[in-house]
Amino acid sequence: MPRKATIKTLALGVSLASVLGGGLAQAETTLRVVGNFSGNKLHVDEVERPFFEELGGRDDMTVVYNTMDAIGVEAADALRNLRSGAFDVMSVQIGMASRDEPFFEGIDLAGVSPDLDAQREAVDAVREAFDARLQSRFNAKLMTLWPFGPQMMFCNGDIDDVGDLSGKKVRVFTPSMSRLVEGLGATPVTLQFSEVYLALQRGVADCGVTAPSAGNNGKWPEVTDTFVPLPLSYSVQGHFMNLDTWNRFDEAQQQALTEAFARLEEQMWELAYEVNDDAIACNTGQAECSRHEAYDMALVDIDSDSRALVESITQEAVLPVWAESCSAQYDGCVEVWNETVGQAAGMSVSQ
Repeated sequence: MPRKATIKTLALGVSLASVLGGGLAQAETTLRVVGNFSGNKLHVDEVERPFFEELGGRDDMTVVYNTMDAIGVEAADALRNLRSGAFDVMSVQIGMASRDEPFFEGIDLAGVSPDLDAQREAVDAVREAFDARLQSRFNAKLMTLWPFGPQMMFCNGDIDDVGDLSGKKVRVFTPSMSRLVEGLGATPVTLQFSEVYLALQRGVADCGVTAPSAGNNGKWPEVTDTFVPLPLSYSVQGHFMNLDTWNRFDEAQQQALTEAFARLEEQMWELAYEVNDDAIACNTGQAECSRHEAYDMALVDIDSDSRALVESITQEAVLPVWAESCSAQYDGCVEVWNETVGQAAGMSVSQ
């Protein structure tokens, strides 16, 4: 079972001051930061925005922070925006941005990790290789890697098990998630998070995949009636910094920023562990609900056969197709994945 973490409200004034105090030179540096979608309120309002506000409150650091949707930035364009230097720091939804580098999706392929603990092992295993590839291909530096949490389905209609998903239109947001959904007999529909509520309301999609907390914050239970707690993936995110910006800092500054962003990453992991269990309880009308809006969705029981089916689809349809697309751009893709994520997950891709 995944461990539980107790969320601690960040004393950012203390944590950042202790990490950065005296570490940054007095020449003022401006960071143009693009944060996550504003609809992800817990992540943005309780963690990300306060972090960058505190960082920008220093005499030697100015931060211009905006959420992605506030300035009309598309999640899929994040890597290109970083490489061009359009922004200095971006919160990147890796699965959406992986169209420009399939290797990155390998950190969170649908069906690979059965729980958050396994996903964390995979992230830690591939972190170094991920950063190296990010620097060489997109002139960006890895600052954080963390998940929103288990990506589960908010659906309409009678569903007793995963077999009942056959024929349904399911909102997805990564290529591997599309292949897994197809393997379950459903039709994948790619939509931005902000488009999903209306799509579910109007029947453009029968189900939407997201983290339980994100779906609750987005009010998806208003337009769905059945919750399917089968983790398809974990929506691994990252904060990346333009490499030219990073290289303007001296060694001491880089160390200070590394430690500060590590604190940011840890709190995002704590959110993934804690808030999604509460969100499931709230989405399905359980008494344990405390931090989210309460609804009364029906809760589907996911048995061992359903999990075995997902693993089978992953091995037969997800991994081979991903490996082919990744190898077309990166000769060492499969070897690196097998030695990192694959080893952590107990899976391998044939070369």
